[in-house]
Amino acid sequence: MRADAQANHDRLLVVAGTVLAEQGADASMRDIARRAEVGLATLLRHFPTREALLEALLRTSFDELTARAGEVETTASPQEALMVWMREFVAFTTDNHGVVTSMVKAIEEPESALHASCVSLRAAGAQLLTRAQAADVARTDVDGADLFALVSAFAWLGDQPGHEARARRLFDVVMGAMLTDGAM
Repeated sequence: MRADAQANHDRLLVVAGTVLAEQGADASMRDIARRAEVGLATLLRHFPTREALLEALLRTSFDELTARAGEVETTASPQEALMVWMREFVAFTTDNHGVVTSMVKAIEEPESALHASCVSLRAAGAQLLTRAQAADVARTDVDGADLFALVSAFAWLGDQPGHEARARRLFDVVMGAMLTDGAM
């Protein structure tokens, strides 16, 4: 890719991330192009559909969250690693309104461009959970798919107007029940 095209691509991703965080997954492609100071045709050359743009943004973020799981696994106790990572994952899905639908859909569709990233993300969470279970600080009747579903539920609740505080409180309640030593 030419340097100017790469610069446009990178700028579009940054601006799209900001716009999607503000407006949700249904943000206007025209607004994204305008705020990136490029024409709509330039945006569509790089990302021919809203789904292609969303997939590029989410794939990068999911890969970062997967890497983050590895970081906290090596720097924190098993229960702290699980809590930190779950909080960050829930915060990401809550901050990026509407991504839960794409995430849940992609995990079930192997042909989705997001499938591999979602599977890796779920596996990273499962690994943190397994580590906490092996340390006898997390319930053993929960698995990685359950964590993924919980994140989806908290993101949905956090998306509901006026329920952000309730979502945070219920996160603490659920994680308190999942962690067997009661530490949060």
